[in-house]
Amino acid sequence: MPADPVAIAGDDDVCPPSLEARLVASSRGDAVAFADLYTIVAPRIYGLVLRILWDAHQSEEVTQEVFLEVWRTCTRFDPQRGSAFAWVMTMAHHKAVDRVRSAEAWRRRDAADATSRHHTPFDETVATVHASLDAETVRAALATLTPCQRQALELAYFGGHTYREVAVMLEIPLSTAKSRIRDGLTRLRDVLSAVPAGA
Repeated sequence: MPADPVAIAGDDDVCPPSLEARLVASSRGDAVAFADLYTIVAPRIYGLVLRILWDAHQSEEVTQEVFLEVWRTCTRFDPQRGSAFAWVMTMAHHKAVDRVRSAEAWRRRDAADATSRHHTPFDETVATVHASLDAETVRAALATLTPCQRQALELAYFGGHTYREVAVMLEIPLSTAKSRIRDGLTRLRDVLSAVPAGA
């Protein structure tokens, strides 16, 4: 892993353009831009994944999986919906959580096999549909936020970072990070509370 991440420039109101430019260039097949992107964010992705998995080997594997996914899907990145850094870090968080869930699922299967060869039927389709509807509702609500509010919330709640870490990552004052997260949460609460129950 690279020893030191390259500093990401930015100010209080404008999301930094350097990562966005590299991600857009990567989507056109620019391997040099992708290598630069890797150098800048790989240490932070690895650090985030390690905090979730607590296993260095698995964290390295997941970090590589994240970059394979970034290379494969970077054409889908939309700078109007958030920063490149938040997009990549959110992807890393999802990959790490998926690894945890997968390991837990295997442990549950092994435990069930050890105690009984029979299991209770379960309507997984219904659960999946409900989870999908909830995710769609949340995505729609997130789309109502300003880009800076959404970026801060993604780092804090999907990325699992503290207020102070969000402030450092975005290179903004701690009070500004708190304000963006608080305002974003207030907006989300208002939007989600207007969604009819069971919708």
